Amino acid sequence: MLWTALSHLKSVVVDEITVGDEAVAVAARATSPEAPCPGCGCRSSRIHGRYHRRLADLAVAGRKVVIDLVVRRFLCETPECGRRPFVDQVEGLTERFARRTPVLRRTLERLALALTGRPAARLAAHLSIPTSANSLLRLLGKLPDKNPGTAPRVLGVDDFAFKKGHVYGTILMDMETGARVDVLPDRTSETLIAWLRDHPGVEIVCRDWASAYAEAVRTVCPDATQVADRFHLWKNLCEAVEKCVGEHRRCLVEPTEDMTADTADVEAGTAADDEQSSRLVDELRENRVAVPV
Repeated sequence: MLWTALSHLKSVVVDEITVGDEAVAVAARATSPEAPCPGCGCRSSRIHGRYHRRLADLAVAGRKVVIDLVVRRFLCETPECGRRPFVDQVEGLTERFARRTPVLRRTLERLALALTGRPAARLAAHLSIPTSANSLLRLLGKLPDKNPGTAPRVLGVDDFAFKKGHVYGTILMDMETGARVDVLPDRTSETLIAWLRDHPGVEIVCRDWASAYAEAVRTVCPDATQVADRFHLWKNLCEAVEKCVGEHRRCLVEPTEDMTADTADVEAGTAADDEQSSRLVDELRENRVAVPV
């Protein structure tokens, strides 16, 4: 079971595995006799030294996994190469300057994509792979941008503020999957027109009431159906109801003396019922009868 979970350690020699109450410590070392230079690509077998790397890995049986890996530092023997000493990266286990294994990094990236910063950090702590919300956001920032060749079938278009009141942009969403498609630097029709021409395939556009977006869609995708998004539909409905009620305020009947008397009778009857129920409970308790709570 343990070796199945640590199958990515097959390329190194594992000297010791220590299982504690909260963590699993793995002592391993790289034994490759030569390595390619990242500068010129030539392979070198001249060992310059060794040093320890401490890597966090996926949890095993609810315990954190820490790998203490001894790696080799090589010297490039090519005179023309400007990079003399270099460290061999173990495939599937180490990455340059990384303190996590690739499998752990990919897991944290998926958590961050699904839940973003703080919620993902709370879930990661429950999974015994603790990290901070800021670290998860940095992982998201390092992910390569996707450049789709075609637009989604149902495209969501809305503006947002880079700096409220000063600088605005446009965010494009795939309304069927909820995934972000692209971010445009402004909210002008020219920018959206250029994007739609480079990414054909839109059938439905879900947008707000901005005239610039409507003009862009009509220009590039005249056959596309334009619909209003849910937020603005609810907002406009609330404003219409409020306006209607305000205009017909005089149609509401003022309360009369009879209506006031009826309301007072109802309140008095409710108070009497409450008093009678309380008195009945007191009598039952005095007679030592169990009263359900």
